[in-house]
Amino acid sequence: MAAASFALALLLYLGLDLPEASTTQSYAAQSDTAVEISYGSAIKLMHERTKFRLHSHDVPYGSGSGQQSVTSFPNVDDANSYWIVRPQRDTSTKQGHPITHGTIVRLQHMRTRKWLHSHLHASPITGNLEVSCFGGEGESDTGDYWMLEIEGSGKTWRQNQRFRFRHVDTGGYLHSHDRKYTRIAGGQQEVCVVGDKRPDNVWLAAEGVYLPVSLPK
Repeated sequence: MAAASFALALLLYLGLDLPEASTTQSYAAQSDTAVEISYGSAIKLMHERTKFRLHSHDVPYGSGSGQQSVTSFPNVDDANSYWIVRPQRDTSTKQGHPITHGTIVRLQHMRTRKWLHSHLHASPITGNLEVSCFGGEGESDTGDYWMLEIEGSGKTWRQNQRFRFRHVDTGGYLHSHDRKYTRIAGGQQEVCVVGDKRPDNVWLAAEGVYLPVSLPK
């Protein structure tokens, strides 16, 4: 009941008049029933190995860029872990269109409306590339661009598929690991970008509001 109420509130918050949108708490759907992910969906992204969710909050880094920090978070029910899937700027792509392997997307943090971003600043714990949230509705650049790389044979992004996000500007991969912050974000894991494919840069789409797919005309 609580999950359904939150999903309704989320739809209202996003301003979506879409009663057919699918809300789900499962990240292990069967391949023949897995929900397809379309633009405008508000979802959580789960780090495959640790099961932490990609997360942000209105707390700046104390080093590096000083932009809004990004971590991975252990609790499933935290509202600061929702990301809205958006297309890159200046395209004809519409809400509800499907997303395929090799597509460049942006991820907008639902609560603060900033974009998942990376650049050449060092991450706080490991010294890899920092991942932050940056900009807003009218402020976005190519540092917010992430290429979807689906693992396996599937070509359309679905909820049960393993995938990586490759950062377009730096060429590295969205990454997390089990090294945790101890102070301001105590218990949360570092999120960073690393230059090569590793087991720790595989993610899955988890809980969220999945908009119905409408094919481009």
